[in-house]
Amino acid sequence: MHEEREQCIRAVQSKDARFDGWFFTAVVTTGIYCRPSCPVVPPKPANMRFFPSAAAAQQAGFRACKRCRPDASPGSPEWDVRADVVARAMRLIADGVMDHGGVTALAARLGYSVRQVERQLLAELGAGPLALARAQRAQTARLLIETTALAMSDVAFAAGFASIRAFNDTVREVFGLSPTQLRERAGRGQADAGVGTLALRLPFRTPLCPDNLFGHLAATAVPGVEEWRSGCYRRTLRLPHGHGIAELRPQPDHVSCRLSLTDLRDLSSAISRCRRMLDLDADPVAVAELLGADPLLTPLVAKAPGRRVPRTVDPEEFAIRAVLGQQVSVRTARTLAARLATELGQPVEDPGGGLTRLFPEPAAIAEADGGTIAMPAARRRSLLALARELAGERIDLSVGGDWHEARLRLAAVPGVGPWTVEIIAMRALGDPDAFAPSDLGVLAAARALGLPTAPSALASRSADWQPWRAYAVQYLWAAADHDINRMPATSEEHR
Repeated sequence: MHEEREQCIRAVQSKDARFDGWFFTAVVTTGIYCRPSCPVVPPKPANMRFFPSAAAAQQAGFRACKRCRPDASPGSPEWDVRADVVARAMRLIADGVMDHGGVTALAARLGYSVRQVERQLLAELGAGPLALARAQRAQTARLLIETTALAMSDVAFAAGFASIRAFNDTVREVFGLSPTQLRERAGRGQADAGVGTLALRLPFRTPLCPDNLFGHLAATAVPGVEEWRSGCYRRTLRLPHGHGIAELRPQPDHVSCRLSLTDLRDLSSAISRCRRMLDLDADPVAVAELLGADPLLTPLVAKAPGRRVPRTVDPEEFAIRAVLGQQVSVRTARTLAARLATELGQPVEDPGGGLTRLFPEPAAIAEADGGTIAMPAARRRSLLALARELAGERIDLSVGGDWHEARLRLAAVPGVGPWTVEIIAMRALGDPDAFAPSDLGVLAAARALGLPTAPSALASRSADWQPWRAYAVQYLWAAADHDINRMPATSEEHR
């Protein structure tokens, strides 16, 4: 995108927010870089330079605009659509893998050498993994500086900096202000929400339809692990350094997010996982243009533009829940998952609501007595087999995993059929083209719309919807009257 100069210039001149995160505009006369929708008067085209990432602009010597805050723009939708090495690396960096093991850990997760990873990132993004991780640390630091009263030394530690000097130098270089000046300029920081608690905004590309997104999460919420409370979706998080609780509430131009963390070093990971669960980096315009061109889908897309794919904060948790949900109702699946969480999940305290557990890890399920899991024997065997594969790391469902390989390994688990594989691919792996032609809700919508009702024929027909078939599923599900398609009333709670 950043190499298409004329298109980039038009986007900047029209202040088109749809391109925020796709590329960044640097102005050579001011030394500042912006998002395309920056509200200031657009510079002369001759003074514009375009970069594929904030890290590349920073590495070229430009500092972030204080007005449009380009480092806080939605992420590029490319990293969710693609499954190549660069996209997998970007998802892993966003999830904080660089903070835990550096470039060596990143390369190991990808199955490539350090040199290969550095070469590919530099070629496509204009910055290597260290620069990309540094840009993320700077964004985390700014968030902590502006929204908490933490001492600057604590901010530096929580943001992942190795030293106070590196923290100070990076903040000055990226934002053109010292950490103290940033806090004074924000006019906040006197009273944070509590130890380890932060309130922030999660931006997204408009439009966004919250009904199926929050409706699905609320309708399938596992009591004790998730809940809908006072118009807010809340859930527990298992993070690299401890646990946390996320509270997410849809607003017209952002998602309000409140995070309670036992260790602030997990901030960037928690934000990344919440954004991924809510599919906030999607490109709804591209989805609508393709799906809306199909006459049979046009009315559904026009009625509720901006539907997202409800994903997960924990891919392994979702895979377990997908097997629990095979051939049973949503209510039964919630009940089975709640029993599993009560029996095997780690207890947590939630002063603000009714959350009591982390969902159990695969190892805990694999080690449990299969007879204590109340379900048909065949499905119990499938559940335990999947848990053993996940616990043994023979199936990689992480953000940096290979989608094709994960599908093959899932399909090899006894009792895990094509429907389960595709649902996991859609909501755990995040494949935007995952499609389950045998799903009962999809088939019911196909029948009502005049689409083929044989799974094989419907799969062939769905080729017209590639690469957005996971979004087509959301529109097909919306053809039925089901709780997953609407947010609960504000007073309604799911526990």
